[in-house]
Amino acid sequence: MPELVSSTPVLVLWGVIGYLLGSIPFGMVLARVMNLGDLRKVGSGNIGATNVLRTGNKVAAALTVLLDGAKGAVAVLLARVLAGEDAAQVAALAAFLGHCFPVWLTFRGGKGVATFLGLMLALAWPVGLACCATWLFAAVATRISSLAAIYAAALSTIWVVLLGYREMLFLGMALTLLIFTRHWQNILRIRKGTEPKIGES
Repeated sequence: MPELVSSTPVLVLWGVIGYLLGSIPFGMVLARVMNLGDLRKVGSGNIGATNVLRTGNKVAAALTVLLDGAKGAVAVLLARVLAGEDAAQVAALAAFLGHCFPVWLTFRGGKGVATFLGLMLALAWPVGLACCATWLFAAVATRISSLAAIYAAALSTIWVVLLGYREMLFLGMALTLLIFTRHWQNILRIRKGTEPKIGES
């Protein structure tokens, strides 16, 4: 954890701002704007990019990845510039929780992978790049998006330590635990060999 120098009201404020930014359901917004139907009735029913891809629209899926990552990065960067590193980490965690549990969707959000990568890039770009590379390598090797996400999350703590960003260690471990929790059904399907591959319904 970084040194806590901001006041409690400031940290709470950036927690709220981070949550609200993270809770914007870009997948659902894009699906509606591009007439792709209700994501809740497509594939896994998830609002993330992998499920957007199941609509057959690669552009919408790519935009979902970019926007879901960007909202997390914006929360971190704004908090860092206007308050400090402690507020940036609070905003990061809140943005991730906002994506996974958005109040607008009765707390049924996405699994947070793109937002996680965006957060990592904004918090410490070398760690973020290492996480993105891990996800990409695992995705190409296995063609299973959820497994790639699990690998990226699992190795993120190692990248945090090896690349010298120990002040992120607690946050990184918390985000990793949340990603594993959000993917527990995927983990069960992976063990059974029934997890869909990228592009499959």
